[in-house]
Amino acid sequence: MAVYQGARQRVIVLPRAPRISIGVGAGIGAPALSRRRPRAAVRARRGPSRLALLLAAIVVAFAAAFFSLSQDIRVSATGYETDHLATQARQLGDRAADLRNDLNRLGEAPAIKTLAVDYGLGPLREPLVVQAR
Repeated sequence: MAVYQGARQRVIVLPRAPRISIGVGAGIGAPALSRRRPRAAVRARRGPSRLALLLAAIVVAFAAAFFSLSQDIRVSATGYETDHLATQARQLGDRAADLRNDLNRLGEAPAIKTLAVDYGLGPLREPLVVQAR
């Protein structure tokens, strides 16, 4: 760090009196130096550049579009699943109605006899009664 003739100590909390005193043994302090006006640092391109803002806007737009697309895909997948489940429920309802119709039709005596004959079963003979000894 270069030191030059008018360098001053930075004030952090409270200003202090200068360390150098004028007058030998007299204890008389030097008059306080007048404060310089702080000048704002002049930098080239202090704010963000237009290119950086443009790139940030593109990234934000891409992220928003990606989020929107993922939500659309999720909604369409949910709709597809809903349609699939509705079709499956309709098929199960039709199958249940068919089974009820079969039970109603086959629950009567003539239908049972016809099915038994179709499967090769014959009518029963007269019952055989065994006498107890």
